[in-house]
Amino acid sequence: MRGYAGNILFSHRLHAKGGGDVHHGTPDEIVEQVLLWDKVKDQLKRKATELSLEEQQKLCIARLLPVKPKMLLMDEPCSALDPKGTEAVEELLWELRGQYTILIVTHNMAQARHASEECVFMLMGKVVEHARTDEMFVTPAHKVIRTRYRTPVNEILD
Repeated sequence: MRGYAGNILFSHRLHAKGGGDVHHGTPDEIVEQVLLWDKVKDQLKRKATELSLEEQQKLCIARLLPVKPKMLLMDEPCSALDPKGTEAVEELLWELRGQYTILIVTHNMAQARHASEECVFMLMGKVVEHARTDEMFVTPAHKVIRTRYRTPVNEILD
């Protein structure tokens, strides 16, 4: 099978061949879960490279879902996306957060604030602070975070 559906089922077939536990839904169900259905429902045989960067990123996430991972590790998932695409991928992450543990590595502090419930701030390879996101960005314990990334209280109240 080629196109989007084949792209999604690739990891499913690969994982199932190795005896792994896999989701038995259809590609359509998986595409719907990653908020791509309206865009691709009539084009499941088209090449994935014809999708926008945002949609390609959602497709990459869709490839993971059939293998039922416990955790999704994403390294800079929105680094190549425009603000609208970043917002769409962050929305998808919020939709998936109850079903998976999602770990995002990012240098984008705005994204860390929007897309997480908990943050670990690292500097020079060492953990500086680990806290709930709202606490870390409003009342951070570490001076580096307070001076660079803290949100002033008046901005929160506006």
